[in-house]
Amino acid sequence: MQNNDNMTSLEKRATAGLAGIFGLRMLGLFLILPVFALYAEGLPGGGDHAMVGLALGIYGLTQAMLQLPYGMASDRFGRKRVIYFGLVLFALGSFIAGASNDLEWIIVGRAIQGSGAISAAVTALLADLTREEHRTHAMAMIGSTIGLTFAFSLVAGPALYQWIGVPGIFDLTGFLALAALAVVAKVIPDPRASTFHSDAEAQPARLGEVLRDTQLLRLNFGIFALHAAQMAMFVVIPFALRDAGGLDEQHHWQVYLPVMVASFALMVPAIIVGEKKAKLKQIFVFAVALLVAVEFAMPAAIHHFWGLVALLLAFFTAFNILEASLPSIISKVAPPRSKGTAMGVYNTSQSLGLFVGGVAGGLLSSGFGPDAVFAFGGALMLVWLGLALTMKKPPAVRTRMYHIGVVPHGNVEEITRRLLALEGVRDAAVVPEEGAAYLKVDIHRWDEARATELIADFK
Repeated sequence: MQNNDNMTSLEKRATAGLAGIFGLRMLGLFLILPVFALYAEGLPGGGDHAMVGLALGIYGLTQAMLQLPYGMASDRFGRKRVIYFGLVLFALGSFIAGASNDLEWIIVGRAIQGSGAISAAVTALLADLTREEHRTHAMAMIGSTIGLTFAFSLVAGPALYQWIGVPGIFDLTGFLALAALAVVAKVIPDPRASTFHSDAEAQPARLGEVLRDTQLLRLNFGIFALHAAQMAMFVVIPFALRDAGGLDEQHHWQVYLPVMVASFALMVPAIIVGEKKAKLKQIFVFAVALLVAVEFAMPAAIHHFWGLVALLLAFFTAFNILEASLPSIISKVAPPRSKGTAMGVYNTSQSLGLFVGGVAGGLLSSGFGPDAVFAFGGALMLVWLGLALTMKKPPAVRTRMYHIGVVPHGNVEEITRRLLALEGVRDAAVVPEEGAAYLKVDIHRWDEARATELIADFK
């Protein structure tokens, strides 16, 4: 087995299908962001921004509470069964929100949407259906799908609002979730066996190790703060675009489209420089500092259309850089056997940020006005900047996974010792119950051929 083998057709089909499931679910959560606050104005109680913020953010709370339990349930009851259950809940919540004429029932619908928290189960199924050497690439494809879905939602949400309104958007996402059931049944292959994967699933026994790691805690706070500031912003930005630019909500896509395209164009070279030149920390700190500047500049610019557009471009450029680099840094920092657990805590922190941002943004906007919302975001970014400045430089490593078959427990230490002795290997973990070896290797001096030979000797 060589690490540079191409994916099989089954692996490609599984990856594309599961990325599509992820994308459809996130589409349902993101499409309403750019228009919901304006739509809610016309509902009973819609003038209370606290309720609007709760409606925006509540799905993050139920998602944070349930995504790790769903992953564990998929180990016991089967991946697809848990995914079916989550998609049905998501569809149910979408239809409840679409049929609602008041904010209270929309909040109920959004909470049920979030309770369809299938991300951990989808990731586990992907791990079942891909070989170790291709799993990181498959996970990256899903991650890029989520980013593209978010960008598409900001553009498509206002356009769909013009044609079918927010209730129609909710109903559309409900039907898409039902269609996803057919994709899971007919397109996604059934795994030959479902086993636990340290690189893709959270392990309760390793939560303590992850939660005590100060470097990982910095990153978890970062993703929490990033999404809290983003969600809080969507409580007030739609009104600013309408009032400062004279744009009704149907035309907000004319701002979001060029902003998102330009921000992606600026993000790509920054990530390349960070990864290829080992300057990830410098790029990372710069992006956080840019967010600090944006948040504190917003109160002055929010009443001036072009100033607002410029700051939105700066915000989403920094946002995209951080959204792309944070999972990479988590992967570099987390111990090999705890990578799945570290990513589970990271994803939960992100969901909690969405909830806290929505609620805090609504409360602050309702009680003190939009300036308080940006002060909240600025304070979060300042704390994060301090944490980013003091974090260790991420090591220039990447993760390599190898299938090594049945390993007698008495040989684990010897195999681990021999792997660690290889040039370029920074860390190694052999997991006999998975028949796998997980390595962190130096990207600049890594003898992959020798590692492949050594792995072959173990079999």
